[in-house]
Formats: sequence, C-alpha cells, structure tokens
Amino acid sequence: MIAQALLAAYKTVENRVCHSLHCYFIRPGDPKIPIVFEVDRSRDGKSFATRRVIAIQHGRQIFNFSASFQTVERGFEHQSQMPRSPGPEGLPDAAEVEAELKAHLPQDRRQRARLEPLEMRFVDPHSPVDGVKLPPYQRAWFRIRKALGDDPRLHQVALAYCSDMALLGASIRPHGVTWQTLELQTASLDHAMWFHRPSDAGQWHLYEIDSPSASGARGFNRGAIFRQDGTLVASCAQEGLIRLRKPA
Repeated sequence: MIAQALLAAYKTVENRVCHSLHCYFIRPGDPKIPIVFEVDRSRDGKSFATRRVIAIQHGRQIFNFSASFQTVERGFEHQSQMPRSPGPEGLPDAAEVEAELKAHLPQDRRQRARLEPLEMRFVDPHSPVDGVKLPPYQRAWFRIRKALGDDPRLHQVALAYCSDMALLGASIRPHGVTWQTLELQTASLDHAMWFHRPSDAGQWHLYEIDSPSASGARGFNRGAIFRQDGTLVASCAQEGLIRLRKPA
C-alpha cells in the first residue's frame, strides 16, 4: 500500500520528487479485492507540493498516507557512513531460506510470500528456532529482480516497497521468537521514509536496521538504506505491533 499510494500521489505531481512520506496502517487489507486510492492535492507551492492519500476497501479507510515533493535543488551535503559489512555475494537468498523453512511447517502456518519481486540476502539472519535471543540489529542486502527503466519515480516506489520487508524484524530479535512462532502476532502500525538521493532499485542496497526500544506490545525500528558504493539514499522508521497471543 505504501508503494501504491506513492505512485497514486505521483500521478498528480509534475517536476518534483518525493523527499518524505508518512503513513498509518488502520485496518487489515483484503488481497481479494481492489483498493481505491483517493488523492487530495493539499498544497502546491513554489518549491514544495504536499499530497494526502486515503486507501479504501469495503467503504472504509484501511490506510492513510501523506507525502511531500520538492523541486530538485542543490544544497549542503553530508551523510552517515555505511557500516562495514560482507557483500551480497555468497549470502543465501532469503526467499530460498524462507521456502525451506516453510516446507517443514503445517499449511496453516505458511504465510503468502512477499519477497518474490525482490532479492534479499541477510547478513545477520534470524534464528530458525525459538528461544535464541539476538541483538536488536540486522543488516540485509536487497535489489529489485526486474529492470524498472530510467524513471526515478518508479525507483522510489520500489524502494518504498522494499523498505517494509525487514524493518520490523529487528524488534523481535532480542525476545527469543521467530516469524514462525505460532503465538507471535505482528503488524505494521505506521511507517515513515525520507529519500535523500536518487538510486537504481535494481542495484544492490544495504539495509541497516536497529530497534532502540520495545514497549507496550510495540517495537520501534529505524533503518538506513545505502547504495553499494556507500551512498546513503534513504532513511526509514516504523513502529509495529509485536505481541504473543494468549492460548485459546
């Protein structure tokens, strides 16, 4: 929904690029029916434009989104350094690892695969078994599998889609649970993203993620996305629901 809402907003914006977006997940989406996206032209200024997008299913809001777009201009430059990390070469494909794990699970515990459009390789993989506690930090390489052409807007949309794939995971790592833990309930509650520099989503990017806090059945996560040459292209933040369901 983040990627689709950004694309819908772009349909109403000319000669500007998105520099930030903020959104809330209000209700679960229904993958069986289309989503209606309503775009509100909040403001068109000299340098900036703002858009609000509401996603609707079954006559109710399921998601709302706001984004700001800016005319490209030059200014001061600095950035955080990319952390030292093994490259993507030689690391296992997360989709293959996920498929292998799911093959040993009952059918009702196998979630729909979300990794198909992108290739992701974890530097710091999750433990496949419950009870193993890990630091609230992880790194992963990712890239879109198919070429997207030269439109920078589509590359932003693709990065927005990829940004949600591993972000929440850092907050469950210290608690001895895995994505396959039967009682674990998770959901994205909100998501924010800032685009710093243009990038080709079909090239490898390093996603550095940490979770400085978990409380109140919510985990807070921060992410930095770097090109392979060390250029910081985007930053993200997300709070998500993380709780153990009570036995029936």
